[in-house]
Amino acid sequence: MRKTAIFNDPLFVSHDPGFDHPESPERLRVINEVLQKEQVKDHFVYPEFSAAKHAIIGLNHSKDLMNRVAETAGKMFDALDPDTKTSPDSYAAAILAVGALTTGVDLLVKGKIDNGFALVRPPGHHAEKSRSMGFCLFNNVAVAAHHAITNCGLKRVMIVDWDLHHGNGTQNSFYETDKVLYVSTHQFPYYPGTGDVQETGKGKGEGYTVNIPLPGYQGDMDYAAIFNDIIVPLGKEYKPELILISCGFDIYKADPLGLMEVSIEGFAYLTRCIVELAEEVCNGRLLVTLEGGYDLTAQRDGALAVLSELCGEKIDTGHPTNLGEDRAAELAQAKSQHPAIDQAMSVAKRVWKL
Repeated sequence: MRKTAIFNDPLFVSHDPGFDHPESPERLRVINEVLQKEQVKDHFVYPEFSAAKHAIIGLNHSKDLMNRVAETAGKMFDALDPDTKTSPDSYAAAILAVGALTTGVDLLVKGKIDNGFALVRPPGHHAEKSRSMGFCLFNNVAVAAHHAITNCGLKRVMIVDWDLHHGNGTQNSFYETDKVLYVSTHQFPYYPGTGDVQETGKGKGEGYTVNIPLPGYQGDMDYAAIFNDIIVPLGKEYKPELILISCGFDIYKADPLGLMEVSIEGFAYLTRCIVELAEEVCNGRLLVTLEGGYDLTAQRDGALAVLSELCGEKIDTGHPTNLGEDRAAELAQAKSQHPAIDQAMSVAKRVWKL
């Protein structure tokens, strides 16, 4: 059993974008309800963490943006863009979310935990250097990667983003560097309109952005093929010292905002692939962060499926969250049969051996 940390706090539920907003507090409440069960919570450790200072957030964001988000503190309502609304505690939740990720990186680098899952809100991967957007205030995973490089001395970080939407903010944060390998699967064309297969990086970063845009209706076998044939081989070749996952459960088959068809077992398999990769290349250093996902069943069962794979034990949640070994073996044999996947493979091969 691995020492798997969960980073969670009531403030993450206090962030409330408003009535009928897809990114609702319920997304985290349904996960927390299961985590409170005795047979579940004892599998994990719960480290203390605090809000990130502006000096840390500023590794990725402009002073103007940090001040603008700070202005929302205590206000009953504010809007950072048409989709990105705030409530009185949103700023506090946002800086605490960044703190959860940077603390997780510190604990991984020091060897105090094996891996972890930051169950944070608001999400982050759309937030640009000077702009909050797409439900995201600050880019949690991008700040974490910058922190790992700038303050922890790491030279290579890999970010795997399997959210339904392309992580434009994360891509742009590292588009011209080889210190971060950013790999994204996403529905395309779709919000935010970025993530074309030909977006591969610039200068020293050429080839270190790998986009795998998908048209929709891809399920477990398609995603397994992507991980088996592209993402895991990329990781073995790059040999990151830390892996970060932007985990969006909106690729679930019943998500109201997407067209993907991934199951709960699919989430478990994707996690298992990256857990095994991390154990091979970076002493298991792996930190998952919550991004999108708007079907509550997928939020609950998907999160527990990910956590089960992180800790390495089947967890009795009362819901179907564990990956069957027959299904795991089937997914391990999955091969690409989709033109979009083949095209992404061809583009990546310009730089990588695969």
